[in-house]
Amino acid sequence: MTMPLMRPKRKNPVLRTRQMNLPPGSRGRIALGMTAAAAEGRFELQTCEDCGAVQYPPREACHKCLSPRLHWREQSGEGELLATTTLHHSNDLFFRERLPWRLGLVHLDSGPTLMVHMHGEVGDAPARVRVGARLDRAGQAVLIGFPNEGSAHMADDKMLREMTSDPKFRKALVTDGKTEVGQAIVRALVKAGADIVWVGHAEPWKKLGGLEDITALPQVTLVPLDLTNGRSVSELAGEIGGKVDIVINNAEVHRTFGIGARRGTDVAKAEMDINYFGLLRLAQEFGPALKGRSADGVTGATAWVNLLSIYALANFPPHGTFSASKAAAYSLAQCLRAEMRPAGIRVINVFPGPIDDEWNQHMPPPKVAPGALANAIVKALRDGVEDVYPGDVAQEWLERWRDNPKVLERELAAGG
Repeated sequence: MTMPLMRPKRKNPVLRTRQMNLPPGSRGRIALGMTAAAAEGRFELQTCEDCGAVQYPPREACHKCLSPRLHWREQSGEGELLATTTLHHSNDLFFRERLPWRLGLVHLDSGPTLMVHMHGEVGDAPARVRVGARLDRAGQAVLIGFPNEGSAHMADDKMLREMTSDPKFRKALVTDGKTEVGQAIVRALVKAGADIVWVGHAEPWKKLGGLEDITALPQVTLVPLDLTNGRSVSELAGEIGGKVDIVINNAEVHRTFGIGARRGTDVAKAEMDINYFGLLRLAQEFGPALKGRSADGVTGATAWVNLLSIYALANFPPHGTFSASKAAAYSLAQCLRAEMRPAGIRVINVFPGPIDDEWNQHMPPPKVAPGALANAIVKALRDGVEDVYPGDVAQEWLERWRDNPKVLERELAAGG
């Protein structure tokens, strides 16, 4: 059974700051299919379309019939643990600093035999285990053996915490606390065990509903933050940038209509100023601080979360300029992810469908409740994924987009 994680001691500011060592990150192009699935929380292996064989490691041809018709298919991960071993020495810098490290050999019910990292609650062989795929600190897929029935403190496992961004005992910044979504995120982080939650407020003189409730929580501190003002972002980064472990950028401007229904560019500029340039200002100020603290142990800086929209994948004409601003933010988030990965910081993009808020009043159900969206963000942090699509609309939209983006564009233009 995993022992509950104890609150770590404060970092000694006199000691040298450790630099992040990443696990080996080299992968062939074929193997990146497993990484793409793990980024969304799935464990997939290659399956032959001709003979049905499931294979690992990934190859260009089936190991049984040599067919090139291989497709990635989700696996249950159920299997038999054949043997385990514990490493006490490693020439790799990442593993050398984290020894001892336990590995196991698992024969999946679907056929392949895998070498996997072992969760601490898995006993000695033989035993039934469940294999899952996670992203390591280098952003590459690795395989982990889990017990079929774990304890309430499974997430506190030392090895698993290396692969995830669990908010427990960490300090988070939520950039906008005036919305229902922002307040739900704050409550979810507190419930998940966050040590401190700083909540941004662009207009602190306004008395908005719900703010008093969340600021009454002992873990919550309200801070001035206006993403349209570079000085505001810079001053806050100077004050708390060296302490933040998780940045959650949920600030956004959302207006309806497309191009011809509104004169001028003022609304579109306001959307871009927050949704795109706000993210850029935040990344320029807080990004270097997070990268500098990514090796501070179990409570080091670990994640950056962007609240985007499923409209970022394909423009939704009734919300046309908003969709365009989110598409720009999505592109910028991909750049941010590439720059943060060498420091082991995970950038998580959240693509919800219509949220049950004032800007989607005329949208028919189903819509994503703020609480459900907040729980999806916390789950993404705990599971160590990169892309999340909360809500039925987002899931359906994603499936149609992957099937044929041009068909989806035509359907949306026709109102479907």
